[in-house]
Amino acid sequence: MGNNKRFEVLLAAADRDYVKKMYGGYFSLFVNMLGEEAERWDMFRAFDRQLPKMEDLHKYDGFVVTGSKSDAHGNALWILELCQLLRCLYQMRIKVLGICFGHQILCRALGGKVSRSSAGWDVGTTKIHFNSSIRTKEYLSGMKIPTTLYLNEFHQDKVTEIPCGADIIAFSNKTEIEMFSMDDHILGIQGHPEYNGDILFNLMDNLCNEGILTEEIRL
Repeated sequence: MGNNKRFEVLLAAADRDYVKKMYGGYFSLFVNMLGEEAERWDMFRAFDRQLPKMEDLHKYDGFVVTGSKSDAHGNALWILELCQLLRCLYQMRIKVLGICFGHQILCRALGGKVSRSSAGWDVGTTKIHFNSSIRTKEYLSGMKIPTTLYLNEFHQDKVTEIPCGADIIAFSNKTEIEMFSMDDHILGIQGHPEYNGDILFNLMDNLCNEGILTEEIRL
């Protein structure tokens, strides 16, 4: 990502109070993780049906779709509108990075399938294994790809089928499709590279208190 480029974060969930107080919100997390000097980063609240205008899409070098408490296999109007936008970005060959919900909705929009995981919640730090076959892909040439890495995970849905023409980049013991790519401009990551342990544990505690997670899953 070079200088004078413009990127967009599509928020798929409202900021949790703790993340907003301690880190400035999810938008700031992604800009701090991905941003470089002289780049411009904008934000739209996709979950509130705020999306960039179609005539402005060509102004952006890339988009990031965040995680969400919503189901990527749901049919809320904002989710369907987001799917349409992602299909347009794919046709325009604009780079898109999807994280957790973003990974799932990106897959769905491009023809893949998403559902509730039969393995239940995947919460905590997970060991990710990279497929050795991806090293032969031309668009990954020159990149140093590890055999494994660890990512913080927090999801109960998963991608069950990738779109036609996509590649499975990585998998884990509980999730067969941890990462997928299409050509050189689409990347989905099930885990949360933007989360540190502090954010993960706060989210776990909150959802336990709300009755969404059980103590057994938290531990």
